[in-house]
Order: sequence, then C-alpha cells, then structure tokens
Amino acid sequence: MLCGKGVVAIWNGISEDGRQDFYQWHIHEHMPERTGISGFLRGRRYRATDTETHPEFFTLYEVEQFDVIKGEEYAKRLNAPTPWTKRAASHFLNTSRGLARVLSSEGPGPGGVLATVRFHPLTVNDEQVAGELSSLASQLMQAPLITGAHLCKSDEEATEVRTAESEGRTDFDAPPNWFMLLEACTVESLEAPVQAVLQHPMVRQAQVGRYSLEYTRLKTDSAAG
Repeated sequence: MLCGKGVVAIWNGISEDGRQDFYQWHIHEHMPERTGISGFLRGRRYRATDTETHPEFFTLYEVEQFDVIKGEEYAKRLNAPTPWTKRAASHFLNTSRGLARVLSSEGPGPGGVLATVRFHPLTVNDEQVAGELSSLASQLMQAPLITGAHLCKSDEEATEVRTAESEGRTDFDAPPNWFMLLEACTVESLEAPVQAVLQHPMVRQAQVGRYSLEYTRLKTDSAAG
C-alpha cells in the first residue's frame, strides 16, 4: 500500500546537458528537502524501462494526508527554490505534475518496477469511476508478482497553483487527470494488469509508462531506504 492519502506525481524528461546535475541534485538536495517536510513520508524516483515510455522519469512523493500538499510548509518550499533547483529544473522536458488524492491502495509493499496509466474517465461521475476502478485494483492483486495497485485522482485547483519554482518554465505539459500505479517484481508481470486497465470501459485516452526504481528516500539519513 502507499504510505498515505495523498501523492505528488511527476513525469519528466531531462536534457542530456543537465542529466548528471539532475541526478546529483535529486539525490543530495531535492528529495531530502521534500521528505523533510512535515507529512511527507516517502519519495521514489523511477526511470523508463523501454523507449516507448515517455517521459523518461517518474517521481512519486507519498504524503500522510492530501492537505499536506496544499499546506503552508510545502508552499513555502515551492516559493523559495534554491539556486540548484532553478538550475536543474531549467533542463526539464515534458513535465506533467499532479497533486492527487489516493482513492484506493492495495498490496503488501513496493515493487522494483512500476507502470503508470494516466487516463480520462468515461463519465464525470467520480464516485462511479472510483468504485469500479478500486474494485479492479483489488482484482489485479491476484495476478502473479504484483505487489501494489493504486488509484489516484488529481485535484485540478491544487495542481494548477503557480509558484516561484514554476515561474518562467516552458517544460510543462498537461497535468494528469486520473491515474493508476501498478507495482510488480518484473516488467513482464506488469503486462496483463496494464492490459486489464486499458480494456476497462471506464478508461479513455490512456498513456502508459513502464519504469524501474532508481532511488527511494524516507525522512531521515538513518532510514534513507
């Protein structure tokens, strides 16, 4: 299961010129800073496992409650980006970022690989979409080597708040609407669950990404993994 009731989900590419700096910044400054915020419980960064997955990177921050990512402490960080953050972010490409509520979360723990399925639902009836796809997530946990299935919905108002960190950036694509995260032990074991999501009648305009875990950060140095 995910650690909390809210997530910050970020898909992004990175220019070749900024790649090394991105890794150093993300590991040594950005993730420690974010997971140091009250209510932020875990950060994870993934990299694409194939050339069809775009953008290349996916980062997930899990927070205790959704209100944490609408709170004052997170807003202060976003409105006071460090010089390193500004430099690293200038190399981002095709960024899609969503502040989302976790509507359902199943499974015993994180897997080494993850599939993201971003989509728009068939209906505007959020309760119906959440009910049907939460039921699907439970069913997917019966598949071999699946360790997690999570349904999230972005909060449009919270996601669209502009901050000093986003000011002047031109790398942003459309934010996610709904998305499912599927975790597993192997890339191959993701395929049947991904297809089940794509074939569900509630799922439209889906974008699939397949990623492997590169880095995990918890709140303290002594529990960094």
